[in-house]
Parts: sequence; structure tokens; C-alpha cells
Amino acid sequence: MNHQKDNQSSHGKNDFYYGFIVVAAAFFIMLIIYGIQYTFGTFFKPILSDFGWSRALTSGAFSLTWFMTGLMSILVGGLNDRFGPRLVITINGFIAGAGFILISQISAAWHLYLFYGVMVGAGISVYVPLLSTVARWFVHRRTTMSGIVVTGIGIGMLIAPIISNWLIVNYTWRTACIIIGIAVLILVVSAAQFLKRDPTEVGQPLFGESKITAAIADLEARAFSFREAISTRQFWLSFVMFFGFGYCLLTVLVHLTPYSTDQGITSATAAEILGTVGGASIVGRLALGSLGDKIGNRNGFIISFTFMLLSILWLIKSGEAWSLYLFAAVFGLAYGNIVANHSPLVATLFGLSSHGLILGFVNFGFNFGATLGPIVSGYLFDLTGSYKIAFIICAVICAIGLLSTMLLKPLKHK
Repeated sequence: MNHQKDNQSSHGKNDFYYGFIVVAAAFFIMLIIYGIQYTFGTFFKPILSDFGWSRALTSGAFSLTWFMTGLMSILVGGLNDRFGPRLVITINGFIAGAGFILISQISAAWHLYLFYGVMVGAGISVYVPLLSTVARWFVHRRTTMSGIVVTGIGIGMLIAPIISNWLIVNYTWRTACIIIGIAVLILVVSAAQFLKRDPTEVGQPLFGESKITAAIADLEARAFSFREAISTRQFWLSFVMFFGFGYCLLTVLVHLTPYSTDQGITSATAAEILGTVGGASIVGRLALGSLGDKIGNRNGFIISFTFMLLSILWLIKSGEAWSLYLFAAVFGLAYGNIVANHSPLVATLFGLSSHGLILGFVNFGFNFGATLGPIVSGYLFDLTGSYKIAFIICAVICAIGLLSTMLLKPLKHK
């Protein structure tokens, strides 16, 4: 409430701050888009049953979405800097919705790779433009607002698979794809119309501008172009950080359930353990994410990587349900906090003039790690019959991410 008053005093009116509409729309779009991405598991066995494909062949389409999303993040980040989020997210919604509708017509594996891996993968690349837009509206409370937006991802992960499974059970997987595709197209495109690139489009200042002129001046002083940013050590340290985060996160999300059942834990309990990661991440995004506004985004990353590393080391020795629940809670909190600090850290390091493009490229590091982690870990399990080496490598990569974060130092634009 006090922050709204700050904003009112900065432009002499009692207008409602439009940035909150932008946050709400971005939250809703994140919920829809990432919800549908994580419905893939509900379609997995029905598709296998119809076509008799191998699990490796079918799951490859899911891995392709991560690669495509990362690759497209670079493009949409740059387009968002130039044209704004309304156009970019509208196109995303059309592509993602059309991709899902076309999945209902597949008859060969390459159809799944094209419509899901490529089209849906490209369509769901909304993370970078949405968070880059929020960064342009808020300097004060930027991490808090980013945390609210990315909470949509966690909630989407929780509810979308349930809805998808109900549609498949009560209709067919093909009908479910059509319904989901139409819903995505309508909902995402509609929500995108509420997005504005920055406060100047509605004649409002940055949030709390009257009390943070020094912070705004600092961001303007940084104002790195993409070409300038890519030549700095901090840029590549950030890339390594996010690669490590993506590698560890998707390794856990993909392999935690089979690892749990390998320990003699029931599939129902294993699913609850995985759900604990998602639930704890929501707390991390909201409760812990706001700490970045107080202690700095870099320090938020250091804390998160430290707890993520400790949790993975704990996982290597964990075999009982209670120890896996504890792992899931700590890992999920760290994961949520990193996501909340992601976009604000890039803004702090490089300013806002090319924020979307820089964030997109750095985010590709995350997606590259997210693509590689599950594949490497699965291969190592097939080779050794155990996840021990895979999790040790995961811990080493997490430690490299922590070291990279500790080496980050603020940049001064020359």
C-alpha cells in the first residue's frame, strides 16, 4: 500500500498503477503456457499405446521443446526490446495453440517432433519477454514482482496435468489436444492485449520512482548493448550459472520419480515427492524471492546455489521417503528463489536497454542445460544401473554454478 502511495506522489495523481495489470497478465500467461508444457506426461502413455513407439523416441519430442524454447528466447527477447510484448506474446499464443491442435492429427513420429517439439516449443518461449517487460515497469520491488509472475509456472505445473488427464480419460488424447490448443490460443492471445512495453506507454513513471532516482540513474548508466554485454566476463559467468541451474533442475524433475521408486517407494509417494518440489518452489518464488530486493540478486543466487548443492549431496545418500521429502523441500525452495532473481540479476548487471536480448541469450544457457541434463543422467543410469554417478556430476555442475555466481561483480559502463 505504501508503495502505491509512493507511485501516486511521483506523478501527482491517484491513478491505479498499470504495472500491476502487466504483472497479473504475465502471471496468467505463465500459468497457461508452462501448464501445457508439463502436460506432456499425461499424453505419454496414450500416444505410446496408439503408435507403439519407444519411450526414448517419444520423450525426445519433450527434450526438443526445451532446446527450441531456449533458441527462440534469443529471438523473442530481441523482438520484445523492439516491438513490445503485446505483439510478441500474441504470436506466441497463436503458435502454441495451433501446435497443440495439430498434435491431434499426428500419424508419424516426425509429426510429434514438428508440432510439439518445434511449434509448441517455439510458442511457449514467453519467459524472457514477460520477465523483461516486468523489469521495465519496476525497479523498486522488481524481484518481488518477478517472483509473483513466475509463481504462475508452479501453479500451472500443479493444475494443468490434472485437467489434461481428465480430458484424456473422459474423451480421447486427440480431443484433449484440440480443446487445450483452442483454450491456449484464446486465453494467451486475450491476456497479451493487456501487456504494455513500459510505463511511458500509459504516461506513468517507474514504480516508486520518486524514492529510487539513484537506482534508476545507475541502471541508465549501465545500459549495455548486447554487443557490449557479450564481450564481458560477467555475461559468460551468467551463462554458465544458468546452464548449471537448468542441468540440475531438469535432471531432478525427470529422474527424481524413477529414482524414488528404485528405492522401493510406491509410485504414489514418489509423485508426492516430486509435487513437493513444485510446491516448495512456489514458496521460494514468493516468500524467498522478495529477499532479492533486500540483499541483492547476486546474494540471492549464492544462497540458492548453496542450498541446491547441499540438497543434491543429500540426495546421493537418500533412500527413505522422509529424506527424499526433505530433499524435495530444500531443492524446491532454492529453485523458486533462483527463478525469482533471474531477470532482475540480468537487469542489475547490464541495465534495461537490451535486457530482453541479453536475458534471452543467457536463458538459452538454462535451456541447453535443461536439454542435456536428463539425457546425460539417463545414459549414465543405463550404463551403470545407478543414479549415483549422475547425481555426483549434477553436484559438481551445481558447484560450478555457485562459483560462477561468487565471481560476478557489478559492471560499470564505459
